Amino acid sequence: MVERLFWTRAGREPSAGWDGRPRRQMGMNWREEYGAKCRSAAEALELVESGDRVWIQSGCGTPSVLVDALVERAAELRGVEIVHMKTLGEAAYTRPEFAGHFRHRGLFLGENVREAIAAGRADYTPIFLSEIEGLFTNGALPLDVVLMQVTPPDDHGFLSLGTTVDCTLNAARAARVVIAEVNERMPRTHGETSLHVSHLTAVVETRRALLELHAEPFSELQRRIAENVAALIPDGATLQTGIGGIPDAVLACLGDKRDLGIHTEMCSDGVIDLMEAGVLTGERKSLHRGKAVLSFVLGSQRLFDFVDGNPSFEFRPICYTNDPYVVAQNERMVAINSAIQVDLTGQVCADSMGTRPFSGFGGQVDFIRGAARSKGGVPIIALPATARHGAVSRIVPVLEPGAGVVTSRADVHWVVTEHGAAYLHGKSLRERAEALIAIAEPQFQAELEEFAVKAHYLERRTAELAELGAR
Repeated sequence: MVERLFWTRAGREPSAGWDGRPRRQMGMNWREEYGAKCRSAAEALELVESGDRVWIQSGCGTPSVLVDALVERAAELRGVEIVHMKTLGEAAYTRPEFAGHFRHRGLFLGENVREAIAAGRADYTPIFLSEIEGLFTNGALPLDVVLMQVTPPDDHGFLSLGTTVDCTLNAARAARVVIAEVNERMPRTHGETSLHVSHLTAVVETRRALLELHAEPFSELQRRIAENVAALIPDGATLQTGIGGIPDAVLACLGDKRDLGIHTEMCSDGVIDLMEAGVLTGERKSLHRGKAVLSFVLGSQRLFDFVDGNPSFEFRPICYTNDPYVVAQNERMVAINSAIQVDLTGQVCADSMGTRPFSGFGGQVDFIRGAARSKGGVPIIALPATARHGAVSRIVPVLEPGAGVVTSRADVHWVVTEHGAAYLHGKSLRERAEALIAIAEPQFQAELEEFAVKAHYLERRTAELAELGAR
């Protein structure tokens, strides 16, 4: 077994009998142990060795101080693999000059790594979010080092992962070296968010502002889509929503609903007003009544302040929040997810632009399948009818060559655009084509029907669509 290093009060010394977890130092209470592990970022990142696989906490929990210190060591390192989901800030380790030193493996892609993926300097792994943590322990993706950001310890020596539990809590439990940025400004959150000081290998104290993700104002088009989505949401529903204009617009359209709940992988600032207005109460939830269950937040300082010490929120690892079996236990579960393209048979591409990876599987299939099995559940795919300022239809005859299918046509129930809602589950190819053409942009309906006729989904052009195409 490779001998690993552990911080002691005397400095870096081998840990006797390393078994994959830091050991408590004999004769020290947790405060002394914590003090012994405090180092500068540069000193702490000396624990990373060539050939290591390094997990980085994502989203607003991105430990940017540790990431910067890792990049500073680039010249000393070879073959370090950096694994994470969507992080915020600059992913400098993906720059061309660091080839051979670092290589990124993306499990969900943000804008800071897309160019590197497209250029072949980094890798994309398609995977359901609910299955990522299993990779750490089943031998598929064992971790050497975790870089994470946490709160200062409480009176019992426990630190909270704050804004971002995601897969990082279980990554820290599985890794051999855990380096924590302990930030005084990280909110302390409720749920399964805690890690004891004894699990840490090194500590770097900071008090910087957390990275924020500010939502762009949603458009009138996105609001029209959201209104069609909101019409499918009953009182007492439990919601899963993502990030972006359509999810934010949906939340803004729910002011007349009653006793809604949250069970989701992530929340944005949009939940705050609905909670304060008494719309999001969770009182009719069948699982975790009264609690907004989530794995991480993506938003602004206002959201960080709102979740800080707030018992209405219960943070859990993604392997729990996204488990379709768990999701299905929420009655009236409404899953709202987006797409890049939907073809006339109902296949959904949500992670790539043709062969070029764009984002990831995320929690779409986890929640679509969970909502489908929920009593009174409503699985929804919501997207604009067009892209490129109306130049191309997003309801397409066939997916773009190389495009990946994230959600299969057998999994799809509702597809919603600004032109209405199409229900596909249990429908034939003919019925699917008819329903999807009806919610496509009118200027593209005739050519979509023409393809459907040639493909033998439809027998003939309807007079109504022929008229629309002639306009």
